[in-house]
Amino acid sequence: MPLTILIVDDDLGIRLSVSDYLELAGYSVVMSENGQSALEMVSQHQPHLIVTDVTMPQMDGYELIRQVRRQPAFRLLPVIFLTARTNTHERIKGYQLGCDAYLPKPFELNELVAVVRNLLDRSQMMESEWRLRLRSVEAEEEPLFNKNDTMLALELTQREQEVLAELVEGLSNGQIGDRSILALAPLRSMSVACYAKPKPATEQSWFGLQWIMA
Repeated sequence: MPLTILIVDDDLGIRLSVSDYLELAGYSVVMSENGQSALEMVSQHQPHLIVTDVTMPQMDGYELIRQVRRQPAFRLLPVIFLTARTNTHERIKGYQLGCDAYLPKPFELNELVAVVRNLLDRSQMMESEWRLRLRSVEAEEEPLFNKNDTMLALELTQREQEVLAELVEGLSNGQIGDRSILALAPLRSMSVACYAKPKPATEQSWFGLQWIMA
């Protein structure tokens, strides 16, 4: 799908010539004759780049870019100024507002296309790099598997589920063994108490008799 470029100029001849040349270069083009309608078209078409004049009715190019830059989604949108206002003060003002290139009128169409291609290539590379980093962060935050779902799928016994949960926590075999020993210690104590062999009654009586006689 071709990238979309918004052309903004109150001169119909410039709009048509620039539009035709960019379409021959493989881009999709939408046009506007003033800054006010162009601002609406930015939200509607979400262009990948804006080429705009400065001096226009209703809203000039400076105010157009100022309004566009206030929208978070378009803060990095590439902008090219095409204008006859080429003195140093005007160029500085344009760059301060966030334009990426400032081409004076009259201009060469092949130069304009070269600037457009350069800015779009750079913008696409930045976007691709941002997406790769975002995917990398999401992959690091996402767990490899859900502990509960895995246990249910494998149909493990209660003790096997406990061991698997401990492995997921990062415990070593030795640590898991220590936990098992500690857990079984009270049971072993109870078993020893229950199975301790009682002394015969005669033996108990004999010791009791010795104590009385003493």
